[in-house]
Amino acid sequence: MRTLLAAAVAAATAWGGLALWFQLPAAGALRVPPVAAWTLLGLACLGTLCLGRSARARHLWLAAFGAALLALLGWWHTIKPSHERVWADDVARLLEARVEGDRVVLRNVRNFDWRSETDYTPRWETREYDLSQLRSADLILSYWMGPAIAHTLVSFDFGAGGRVVLSLEIRKERHESFSAIGGFFRRFESVIIAADERDIVRTRSNARGEDVYLYRLAASPQALRQLFLGYMARAEALRRAPAFYNTLTSNCTTIVFDLARQIVPGLPLDYRLLLSGYFAEYAYDQGGLAPGFDYATLHALGHINARALQADAHPALPFSQAIRRGVPGIAPAEAGL
Repeated sequence: MRTLLAAAVAAATAWGGLALWFQLPAAGALRVPPVAAWTLLGLACLGTLCLGRSARARHLWLAAFGAALLALLGWWHTIKPSHERVWADDVARLLEARVEGDRVVLRNVRNFDWRSETDYTPRWETREYDLSQLRSADLILSYWMGPAIAHTLVSFDFGAGGRVVLSLEIRKERHESFSAIGGFFRRFESVIIAADERDIVRTRSNARGEDVYLYRLAASPQALRQLFLGYMARAEALRRAPAFYNTLTSNCTTIVFDLARQIVPGLPLDYRLLLSGYFAEYAYDQGGLAPGFDYATLHALGHINARALQADAHPALPFSQAIRRGVPGIAPAEAGL
């Protein structure tokens, strides 16, 4: 029993320390004293449990720690998401979608011109799409922190109506940078971004130098329509009520899985939903990628970086066509060949 209590106190101490660290103001030393006080209280309580102190001492320290934990949880539940912050330029606007039958009007589609990660020309557009012309979609994974972690995007092709990429992202404030650990502690809000491929894909492959892979999804037009409308519903929900991003339960990969599960009930849970860098392999195992190829081939031919850089060197070559050249499942005509 004492071992279980010690484990619970250790876990609560770690959680509380991180919650305080990521939520209290970072300026100066404002967050150091509360984090230190909480940690010392937890260590003192652990000491009484592990070092054979008297039952009375254990009860007193456990009572003190329990009261502090209740106060901390009460404070934690006062932390609410907001739309009213000074946002970074690339997440400054919320996507607004109006769906009328097959007609979809998207307001605040991002189409920045990125020269580097910090040098860009902002541009927000209103675009219109015809759902009856939705003919294909591509899964895009961008690797920025080793092979196990990737950002997941979906690019929808409306034929002559053009393409639009949808992505669930953290909504950073201007002074913030992403923290995977902070994503567990209500550090960021969520936002659905709709963007042009030259913006949201090119900034990752060309401006940031991330490794980007593109895979053709094997899905019917009806399934693609449901997936697209699922994104629209999530964007509208976020526009009406802000929500926190969560590294584990509400991120760029889990949204694709959640929406896909509405189309194909019974999709199995898998560790690759947490280790998002392996999500394309998971999709392959579920029959979700272009058929007739092994996964190693899809992965090798789906790497777009060289082609993306070539598109910059030859401006006459449309970016969306260049990055699809040689990708399995994509017709030569679609790649401009």
